[in-house]
Amino acid sequence: MTRILYIIIIVSFLDTFIQLPIITPYAIDLGASHVLTGAIVAIYSFTNMIGNIFGGHWIDRYGRKKMLFLGMVAVSVILLFYPIVTSGWQLFIVRFIHGLAGGVLIPAAFAYVGDQSKQGSRGKVMALTGASIGTAAIAGPAIGGAMAARSKVEFVFILVAVLFAISSFLVAKFVKESFVSTEKGKFNFSQFSGLIKHPLVLQASLAAFALMISNGTLAFALPLKVGDMGLDSETTGILLSTYGIIALFVFLTPLNKMYDRFSPVSLVVTGIGFIGLVHILLNLTTTYWIMIGLMVIYGIGFALIFPSMNKIVTEASTKVDRGKAYGVFYAFFSLGAVTGSFASGLTSEIVGLPFLSSALTMVAIAIILAFIAKRTSN
Repeated sequence: MTRILYIIIIVSFLDTFIQLPIITPYAIDLGASHVLTGAIVAIYSFTNMIGNIFGGHWIDRYGRKKMLFLGMVAVSVILLFYPIVTSGWQLFIVRFIHGLAGGVLIPAAFAYVGDQSKQGSRGKVMALTGASIGTAAIAGPAIGGAMAARSKVEFVFILVAVLFAISSFLVAKFVKESFVSTEKGKFNFSQFSGLIKHPLVLQASLAAFALMISNGTLAFALPLKVGDMGLDSETTGILLSTYGIIALFVFLTPLNKMYDRFSPVSLVVTGIGFIGLVHILLNLTTTYWIMIGLMVIYGIGFALIFPSMNKIVTEASTKVDRGKAYGVFYAFFSLGAVTGSFASGLTSEIVGLPFLSSALTMVAIAIILAFIAKRTSN
């Protein structure tokens, strides 16, 4: 049953990764400006953030399985609208609804995995979830980029819709509920405020914010950078898949023992530092092989951050509030993607350096996390 959850995590993240190399050129082909294109990339994550917050409450109230199933069915239907849009604003509306429907999926899946994991082995379990995401990070951009290069963009959305429909069946057939609250109270923001103030949840959430600022920036800026170099969407897919391959190597080899040996906060800060360096250098290079090397470093940074921050959330929560904890966590995740792609669009228009805003943010958040860790340890 847990293995099925890993499959579901792959499909859920494939929904994001497969669109990374294609959504920016798809929006531009529909006549969207750079600013509208940045908004189209960002709006999914903005409404996803709303879905994360409300979904976190519903996950604890109605159960992990029910919300996971409903979210997957809804996304499967919404994906079928992508191929029929005819303007940038129509694409914006579809992305808006897509984000709302998808907001419940990842918090529900990770709350379930957290319920099933045990103290002392959570780092390795979260490494396996990271491997699931790494698989999506490798396959998604490569498939999306290759299909786009062959003028098959519409079929990308249909393919993912079919995968979601199959996953919905797997959830309904094989996944058993792990927790349903006996408390049937209405949605209350005060339940979330305590979690946000929790030092561990705050650290994990800031890490998620930083990581997705970097991903949002890549989603918007990397296809443009590749295009300026005279290369196509397939090249963007290769670059994005490179960091997924490196992360997957870390997740699935004995290197994954580090997640249970070292402080997750120290791993997160180190990973953010690596990614910040990558974004600084992406502004400066125009050489394909240097960009491949930077994606290798990015993959190491991603591998250090992702399992560590998920481990922090699991250990800071219980079954009673784990859905809400992951709702808060993934709301910051979504907020980072919104901020990253939109800020990247603005800096691209104003100063011509789309990776600058993310580089500065990485440095600032690494300093903040180190400060919080030092303060809470005293």
